Amino acid sequence: MAAEALAALVVDLQARGLRVEVPLERRIGGAGPSDSGMLWVGGFPLTVPTDNAAAADSPYALRAEDDGYAIFEGDRRLAGASTQQRPRFYDLSTADGTPYWKIGLMHLDSFASTVVQTCAYWGNDDQCRFCGIGVSLDSGRTIVKKSPEQLAEVALAAKELDGAVDATLTTGSSNGVDRGARYVARCGHAVREATALPVEVQFEPPRKLEVIDEVADLGIDSVGIHVESFDPDVLARVAPAKARTGIDQYFRAWERAVARFGEGQVSTYVILGMGEDPEITVEGCRRAIDIGVFPFVVPIRPVAGSLMADVVPPDRLYTERIYRKVAAHMAKRGMGSDIAKAGCARCQACSGLQSVQALLQIGKPPAQTSHAG
Repeated sequence: MAAEALAALVVDLQARGLRVEVPLERRIGGAGPSDSGMLWVGGFPLTVPTDNAAAADSPYALRAEDDGYAIFEGDRRLAGASTQQRPRFYDLSTADGTPYWKIGLMHLDSFASTVVQTCAYWGNDDQCRFCGIGVSLDSGRTIVKKSPEQLAEVALAAKELDGAVDATLTTGSSNGVDRGARYVARCGHAVREATALPVEVQFEPPRKLEVIDEVADLGIDSVGIHVESFDPDVLARVAPAKARTGIDQYFRAWERAVARFGEGQVSTYVILGMGEDPEITVEGCRRAIDIGVFPFVVPIRPVAGSLMADVVPPDRLYTERIYRKVAAHMAKRGMGSDIAKAGCARCQACSGLQSVQALLQIGKPPAQTSHAG
């Protein structure tokens, strides 16, 4: 499949979803890449909606072939695909009987966990409308708080049994000065000490920016400090508490973090499809790139049980137009798709930015490889 057609397919799959006709490891409900299948298409890692209304009507289907899997549109084969098998560490439990999968999950080749599954904003007027952090807890698919020791134990199993190449740890926000950064960093330090895996931790801008130095001093490799939208009107509507923090405070936190972690090791989610102004969005990404922040641009993934459960994701043409502008500025500034050591920007499966970067010759499309088994 030609590079341009493959890039278009990757972006369209994330907009329109995928009908699944074979067994596929999925993430059902709650926080993270929810209601999604995890696979590689043309060599690109992807999380693709598989369990929502859009996916049910998708023109694309995952089918078996003699030597693996492929994406089809009707009877036309579009691209080879490979799938993630159920991780073997999911069958293990801690000494107190807690299943490992309630402590951490595999997102393709990344070990991931929300270390504190509660948030000061959940269930009140400050709740982020796109978030599903409380849905996972209410469904019984996780526990309220994971200890550093638990996470180290499970992450080591994920590395040894299932080939995890990094760890991504996030947390609900607290009302403390550090906004939860210190605890998620302690957890990240324990994982890194036990596994030697590169680790990203994610948190909101702490009220005292010196906390970022404390996180760096624990040996964390990368950080995610997620603004979600550069459009202040959208941010005020979908994430009121983040809006009160203010976009300028995010930039101050990013500058502090880049100084400690290095260019490309600080990232921010930028969600498309919430009514944002495209030009404000692209300009915010450019400004972030210029100070060394990786803008992880993604289409909104509606979460069942969230306040935006019924939002329709943006179409391919809209997201691809923004991807191209952001990718071009990343190329101009020398920020490649492979710069991040750990975290969402390293994995990139929830975004189509990677395929557009490859198309613009920021990097070459990866060779198709099999990840089955």
